[in-house]
Amino acid sequence: MGYGIVERTGSRLRMVDAGCLQTAPELPLAKRLQAIHELLVDLIELHSPDLVAVERLFFSKNAQTAFAVGQARGVVLLAAAQADVPIREATPNEVKTAVAGYGAADKEQVGRMVALCLGLSEVPTPDDAADALAVGIWAANRERDGQEREAGVLDRSSVIPITRGRTSFDQAVRDAIKREERAAADRSS
Repeated sequence: MGYGIVERTGSRLRMVDAGCLQTAPELPLAKRLQAIHELLVDLIELHSPDLVAVERLFFSKNAQTAFAVGQARGVVLLAAAQADVPIREATPNEVKTAVAGYGAADKEQVGRMVALCLGLSEVPTPDDAADALAVGIWAANRERDGQEREAGVLDRSSVIPITRGRTSFDQAVRDAIKREERAAADRSS
């Protein structure tokens, strides 16, 4: 399970902490869930976050994996609720759109944009940590106007269609991608 703590100061975002908890597959499920809970309790105590953001569960084929992920996600929600920290939830497409400007972005694209958004010299590893930071970026950008918001609906586009290419964030993403492409071209020449 990846985790990422993002801090917003004005319009600037920075990574505070990130990582990945890996539990031994031979441990009983209850012990693995306990390890997740203990990590979340420690992270919440250490960082005192204003909110906890989690990705909504999505699966299409493997129900057994979905159940395991759902149980781990429930432990995360429990830890946040026990600490009285508000919870925000996003679909994978909402996170990808917020970070990469494209809801079907692949892990590499999301990782590069996470690094750009947070001013990091390298893409965070492992992928689960980069994904968690992407959820943090989504939450920080979503909450920055100071309005308290509830968790999103499962399919946001059915309620409020996403408008592409019309926001300052979309333009900033395009500009960052162009800068990255120019820098890559300069390095290769």
